[in-house]
Amino acid sequence: MSDMQDYKSSLSEASSRKFETFSYLPAMTAEQTRVQIEYVVSKGWNPGIEHTEPENAMSNYWYMWKLPMFGETDVDAILAEIENCHKAHPDNHVRLLGFDNFKQSAGASMVIYRGKTV
Repeated sequence: MSDMQDYKSSLSEASSRKFETFSYLPAMTAEQTRVQIEYVVSKGWNPGIEHTEPENAMSNYWYMWKLPMFGETDVDAILAEIENCHKAHPDNHVRLLGFDNFKQSAGASMVIYRGKTV
């Protein structure tokens, strides 16, 4: 049996919390983030941006940053909106979602910026 790594995570220590699939990996570089956004666009999913305070990140409610970017295929425009959200809320977590029109669900969800934890 292979050795499995235990990821230490607790509710009492906000900096240890894991969110979504990519949070178990090192932070994505700008180029890796771009590749993920290109994937969302290539699938025909509508990008949406959300943010929340680190202490509320475990709840189901995140604040929507504007409306989802219906039909947007320009990766630079999506990156610019992510940056605008981060600048407006520098202490918050910011995540990107890819809304799938046909399945009526989020096909992708990833935290792009982690907010400051106390």
